[in-house]
Amino acid sequence: MSQHILVVDDEASIRDLLKTYFEKRGYQVTIAGSAEEARAGASVPTVDLVILDVALGDEDGMELLGEFKYRWPDLPIIILTAMGFDDGLVQEALDKGASGYLSKTLPLEQLFLDVQRVLPREEEGRADERF
Repeated sequence: MSQHILVVDDEASIRDLLKTYFEKRGYQVTIAGSAEEARAGASVPTVDLVILDVALGDEDGMELLGEFKYRWPDLPIIILTAMGFDDGLVQEALDKGASGYLSKTLPLEQLFLDVQRVLPREEEGRADERF
C-alpha cells in the first residue's frame, strides 16, 4: 500500500501541483483547502504525513499544527510557507512539533527530499514482515 500524504493549502494551484507531483512518485495524496477540510482529511487513519501551509485563509496553520500534534503526536508534519524563513515562525513550528519548515519558493525536489527524510519509503514484500 502506498504512503498517504495530506496536503493542506488554501491555494488551489499549490494543492493541485503537489498532488500531481507526489502521485507521480507513488504516494496517495488527499488535498484540503481549509482547516475544516484538513481536520476531516486527517481523521482518516491512513494519513502518514501532512504538508501544511502556515497561512490558511480560514485559520492559522500554526494553530492547526498544534491541534494535529496534540491529537496525533507521531504524525509527521512539514510546514510549507510563502512567508520565507522568519526565525520566530520557524522556532514556533519546531516547538509545536513540526518535522520540517520549507519555503514555497524552494524547488519541489527540496520538499520531496524533506518528505523522504521524515517518511522513508517502506520496502514492499520484506521477508521479516511476512512472519
